[in-house]
Amino acid sequence: MVTLTRVPENPILTPHSEHDWEHDGSFNGCVVYANGTYHMVYRALSYPKQQNGVNMQVSSIGYAKSEDGIHFVDHRPIIFPTENWEIYGCEDPRITYFDGKFYIFYTALSEYPFKAFGIKLALAITRDFETFEKHPVTTFNSKAMALFPEKINGKMAALLTMHTDLPPAKIAVAEFENQDDIWSPVFWTHWYDNANNHIINLLRDARDQVELGAPPIKTNQGWLVLYSYIKNYMSNNKTFGIEAMLLDIDNPRKVLGRTQAPLLVPQDKYELEGNVPNVVFPSGALVKDGKLLVYYGAADTKCAVATCDLDALLDDLKPNTNSVSYYSIPSTDTDRFTRFEENPIIAPILELDWQKKGTFNPAAVYEGGKVHIVYRAQSDDGTSVFGYASSEDGLHIDERLDSPIYVPREDFEKKIHSTGNSGCEDPRITKINDRFFMTYTAYDGVNPPRVALTSIAVNDFLKKNWDWEKPKLISPPGVDDKDCCIVKRVKGDGYIAFHRLGDVIWMDKLRDLDFPEKKFLSGGIIAQARKDKWDNVKVGISAPPIESEHGWILLYHAVSNPGFVYKVGAMLLDYEDPKNILARTSEPVFEPEKPYELNGIVPNVVFPCGAVVIDDVIYIYYGGADTVIGVATMPLKTLVGILLGK
Repeated sequence: MVTLTRVPENPILTPHSEHDWEHDGSFNGCVVYANGTYHMVYRALSYPKQQNGVNMQVSSIGYAKSEDGIHFVDHRPIIFPTENWEIYGCEDPRITYFDGKFYIFYTALSEYPFKAFGIKLALAITRDFETFEKHPVTTFNSKAMALFPEKINGKMAALLTMHTDLPPAKIAVAEFENQDDIWSPVFWTHWYDNANNHIINLLRDARDQVELGAPPIKTNQGWLVLYSYIKNYMSNNKTFGIEAMLLDIDNPRKVLGRTQAPLLVPQDKYELEGNVPNVVFPSGALVKDGKLLVYYGAADTKCAVATCDLDALLDDLKPNTNSVSYYSIPSTDTDRFTRFEENPIIAPILELDWQKKGTFNPAAVYEGGKVHIVYRAQSDDGTSVFGYASSEDGLHIDERLDSPIYVPREDFEKKIHSTGNSGCEDPRITKINDRFFMTYTAYDGVNPPRVALTSIAVNDFLKKNWDWEKPKLISPPGVDDKDCCIVKRVKGDGYIAFHRLGDVIWMDKLRDLDFPEKKFLSGGIIAQARKDKWDNVKVGISAPPIESEHGWILLYHAVSNPGFVYKVGAMLLDYEDPKNILARTSEPVFEPEKPYELNGIVPNVVFPCGAVVIDDVIYIYYGGADTVIGVATMPLKTLVGILLGK
């Protein structure tokens, strides 16, 4: 694994006691090479003085130049806090040379004491480092912005970090039709309203923090970006590290590869001691003679440089195109579903608030040559919504949307109190004619959960035109009813609804799918817990039933004691009379074994809500410990054989 090596000249920039404007700090330098000169802009910190009526250390932007990128001379201040929107400081510049001009983005402080809404981005443009055109940029809390050195798909583009002071921070991409958009409040209002579509997902843990480091560097493998990754940011035991990622040349939201460990952490004295001890903070980078030079702030006091071989780093980052993931469908000699070895296939993206707490209990349908997964996602406040992902091979996720496709709309599923679980839970989807019918658990956090029904045209679903029909409650009030699906009868007219009323599975015969007011599911019990077997506490359906030549295969979940463990079994139901159970597994066909199933929001849980059959193989999609999503497979004939005792 590649790491960065400090240059012997470190620190290359230090505070200057004779310069009041950089008396206490000269750090977070960013360097660009243009017109035969290395130009550095950096954050300078003054000794305490009066600034707009406040006695404080004031940050401004300094400039220095070099012939070799290491030894910098002619220090001078170039950007001072003069405008109301930056009056309490100008911090942490990033510089890019673009179309004959230098674009210097920096953090502008407009409030004191410092508050998140007064920490935003600003821009200074210059050709000569003598005269500057200045603009406030973002309309929300943000820092660390840098322009790409060339257009991407015909547009100017930049990386920035939003919510740096309202964690978790998120590195994101912005694209501009023209230069004026960079400082347009209208542009940024629209961008912010759709922020989920711009975020690069990097957080490994909700307690960590990320921030853009250096401006992107174009390589033959993609855009190389250095950034700060701070572990345990919310604690007193935070660790600053420098990491790198490789972004796609044409789609910079796509991460081709990233380091899994820091390239550099605080170690030397000038990194351990200073205004803010134990800090290495990347702020600039460039390539010289095949070497990557990374400029970083040390302890918020001095500027330093570390290097590595560029090609070696790119080899560490680039995807291994020679590596192919093989997954063999299990042979027929096993009586359990076999997990995909790369599980979990979906986990919470911590930068997306709506799914930060968990992604689990997915519905699945196979349509148009791919598996469509509609999964339950839960935010920190316990609100559940549905997200979307898809897979062409049923195993690897090819697409995953940044925003939910279904959210609570009706009073019966909206949160009544500010705390506790609520929303739309545990979907099941079936195709009936030209529509997908989705049943789910609707819960307001107070009243007993009930079954809700909605539908969408298949064509709209495939086009991602989320025109869902207004949902209606189809289970009676005051009764805990959930885990429902509706299917068209294989033999005979009408429909069958399976649902879990209390702790047992019920079945109801329906003539149509109209549910006028006060018409609710009823029916009768078809299966319940078996006190002398593994499924001895309660039972409910898992995925909608699977058709076979012998009848419907109904996968079901059961809670098993000792341990209150959620496991999966199977039943074979008669097509003519589905309440007639032709066979039922004497042992579970799937149960929690892996850490992501044993540990999570609700431990010891595997909970499928979706299943598809591809080339005579059953793929079940399940929630693991109410936190992540996995997939497991079994040949259809194997499960039929288990049920028939063969």
